[in-house]
Parts: sequence; C-alpha cells; structure tokens
Amino acid sequence: MELRALLPEDLRDETEIVTVSVDDQEGMQLMIDRVAAEDGMAPDFIMLSDPDHAVIDRYGLFNENAPPNRPLPHPATYVIDKEGVVRYRFVEVDYRVRPTNEDILEVLKTL
Repeated sequence: MELRALLPEDLRDETEIVTVSVDDQEGMQLMIDRVAAEDGMAPDFIMLSDPDHAVIDRYGLFNENAPPNRPLPHPATYVIDKEGVVRYRFVEVDYRVRPTNEDILEVLKTL
C-alpha cells in the first residue's frame, strides 16, 4: 500500500496518517483484511469509518453524483499541522488521480 511507504523514518514519530471512508465498521474490516492479504501485512495507520459522512460533509467532499445507495466522497488528501491548520489540500473528482508521496512529503518538510 502506497501510504505505508509515505513516511521516511525521520518523520514517523511526529506525523500521523489517517484515512476516512464511508464504509461502516464491517466494510472497513473487509478492506483491512483485503489489504493485509494483498500486502502481507495490515495497514499501519488509522482508518476511520464515517458511514454518515459527517467528516466528509464538513470538508465539503460529498460527491453529489454518487449512486444513491453508495455515498462516495471525492478523493482528497489533506495535510493538517499540529495546530489544526490545513496546510495542503488536494481534491479530485477522478479517484484515479492522487498526489504522489513526493508531493505530500514536500509539504510535510515545510512544517
């Protein structure tokens, strides 16, 4: 999993990776099991369940064009500093377009 390789050793102690998904707890566990089976180990970062999309709505990421039975957010990456200030925001409609680890690391190095 690409997120697992994101942080170099010198940033691991002071950086937290958190993912948010609309999947419920059962769906999240299925995802964790799938990732563990594919990668040989479970994700080593926090994966939060947001089935009512409270966090997703707060950040304005709810995808109005998603199927009614499957609320999907727009894929997004945020870097939030220790004071809670958003320092980087990447939101894309196409789920296949994501920032690279290098893009995110550049932002982290400025904090």
